[in-house]
Amino acid sequence: MSWLVQSRLVNAPFADPGLYLDFRFASRALLFDAGEIASLGSREILRISDVFISHRHMDHFVGFDRLLRLFLHRPQVLRLVGPPDFVAGIEAKFGAYSWNLLDASSPDFVLMAAEFDGERLGSWTVFRARDAFRARGGPSSDLPTGAVLAEDGFRIECTMLDHGMPCLAFALQERLRVNVRREGLERLGLPVGPWLNQAKAAVRSGAPDDTAIRIDGGATLALGLLKEAIFRVGKGQRIAYVTDAAGTADNAARIVALARDADQLYIEAPFLEADRAIADARRHLTAHQAGLLARRAGARRLTTFHYSPRYEAEPDSLRREAEAAFRSDEPC
Repeated sequence: MSWLVQSRLVNAPFADPGLYLDFRFASRALLFDAGEIASLGSREILRISDVFISHRHMDHFVGFDRLLRLFLHRPQVLRLVGPPDFVAGIEAKFGAYSWNLLDASSPDFVLMAAEFDGERLGSWTVFRARDAFRARGGPSSDLPTGAVLAEDGFRIECTMLDHGMPCLAFALQERLRVNVRREGLERLGLPVGPWLNQAKAAVRSGAPDDTAIRIDGGATLALGLLKEAIFRVGKGQRIAYVTDAAGTADNAARIVALARDADQLYIEAPFLEADRAIADARRHLTAHQAGLLARRAGARRLTTFHYSPRYEAEPDSLRREAEAAFRSDEPC
């Protein structure tokens, strides 16, 4: 069965962290962290609706200016979520530029920013191009504890880690996987078309079986019939993203909970276990720790990134150490 979302690292493991999540069959994407994002094309960036920032170190946030540059003259809404004091950082970014050419006739680009306090998402702060990006109070969030986005088809979960400062980790959880049986379409004489995406969305949202689905502007069929005849429904995908975390017991417990049964875990592995003292001093994981945490969480696939440049002469060493721990029988 295919996934609703395809994920990939924005950069190579030695470059700035970032994860691009691309929605199949929809003109939309999400971004976890926004370091250097030059490798993303303009069209890929303009698909982004939401950006989730782990913390405001430069290698996780410097891409904000490119996002702003591309979205500036487009009447779109871009939402950003980050840790405590994140909104102040956004306001400072806007304050670094002069906006005297913006007025009520400018394209209505809106940036909304909110902070996750370790439990819940706070109220939104709104920055409008037509208002020269002055910070204005926005709507409050009614999301449940631990969530920073929730829609019919998926949710984004969040936890706070210690990196000598608050640092967020994220997980995307799809509600359901819904795939099409082509033989079922042929048996019912139904065409492939946009109506299938609407029907899939209805299944993921839990719509009742008697919901009427219109087939590309023509006849309607009950959702229950379509579920039985043309759809295969399975458990939704889970993708976890963890970076910049000290190797503490509390962090480990939070990472394991976030990445529990993840289909794909992206986790930092900056240092070798032989350099554990350096990792501890800089409040990062070792590759060995990353692999053990992935195994303890029951993750199905492991991808490491955020490698220290000290290992560029042996570029595979960190990946190999993490994978060895992931596959080992060593107690977690």
